[in-house]
Amino acid sequence: MKVFLIAGEPSGDKLGAALMEGLCVEAPQVEFTGIGGPMMEARGLESLFPMQELSVMGIAEVLPRYRHLKRRIRQTADAVIAAQPDVLITIDSPDFCLRVARLVKAASDIRTVHYVAPTVWAWRPGRAAKMAKVIDHVLALFPFEPPYMQAVGMACDFVGHPVAAEPPVTAQEIEAFKARWGMIDHPALVILPGSRGSEIARLGPRFDAAFSQVAKRFKTVLIPTLPHLVEAVEHALPLRGAAVRCVVSGQDMRPDEAARERLVAMACADVALAASGTVSLELAAARTPMVIAYDFNWLTRVIMKRMAITDTATLVNLVADTRVVPEFLLENCQPAPIAAGLEQVLADPSAQLAALDLTMERLGRGGDAPGLRAARAVLARL
Repeated sequence: MKVFLIAGEPSGDKLGAALMEGLCVEAPQVEFTGIGGPMMEARGLESLFPMQELSVMGIAEVLPRYRHLKRRIRQTADAVIAAQPDVLITIDSPDFCLRVARLVKAASDIRTVHYVAPTVWAWRPGRAAKMAKVIDHVLALFPFEPPYMQAVGMACDFVGHPVAAEPPVTAQEIEAFKARWGMIDHPALVILPGSRGSEIARLGPRFDAAFSQVAKRFKTVLIPTLPHLVEAVEHALPLRGAAVRCVVSGQDMRPDEAARERLVAMACADVALAASGTVSLELAAARTPMVIAYDFNWLTRVIMKRMAITDTATLVNLVADTRVVPEFLLENCQPAPIAAGLEQVLADPSAQLAALDLTMERLGRGGDAPGLRAARAVLARL
């Protein structure tokens, strides 16, 4: 069995690696080709080109690289058509992946699966119908998503979210981490400014300014990131008022060890300041209360404001059906309100902790691993 996989960012790399592991269990003779990052490469994928080339977000950010990305789309589609896999599995990154799928469908009858349903419940609901023209089957991370996909003719299975499969961080791991990094007593803050260089450059200075207003409250600041983003983090977040400042990248570790190191770093904190996205679920798995903040380039911001159809962008709020996680989005992503939000959460985290536990329950904690469930769903519909 031949599977062509495409992941375009770190969260997709993690999903892809778990799916590959599940496919190896269910179909031991499976062969992989495609595009992925270090976690997928550690499971035997030789990436067609570096995954980091695709890690861009926002209209204004994509435009300068449009011609290069267009060439990569054509190159990738040609590689899929030449490989003639049993299935093409695209993972998140819809701007790139669905364009590849469109070219593949135009030239072949290769089955297409997209892992991560589009957020049509949040903005641009028409995307589902457009996606149905090139995608046969969707693997959904959230239990409320399948009806949206099925309504426009795609098969869809809820397979659980991988963050719910992470073993809870232990007290022993926390103590070992503190000793390794020379952390001093609580309270500690963890800052997560995004997984893309453009996000860090845009959000980092605002997060740094917010921290300066609450610096006296924290003994330690932790910044979990990825090795290739350390320089960007160092530049955007000097955090001069921090007594102890730890940039946790997992350098010189295996990808799975590095991911665990970053999760333990989150669990060591009393509160988090994070960019909007999957990281809110990682914080939920670590039981770390949070404040979410995010902004786009001004042009993307204008467009997003017109298209949004939900009153929250935070996944914990959506899954737990609550609004206990404070969020400061778009023009509200400013240092003063962010700092006030941190003070508020630090003063009383109890409501958030209940929502974090409910989120993990609803995402499948305690059941089969999502990667295995996703593999079974793919194979069952081939």
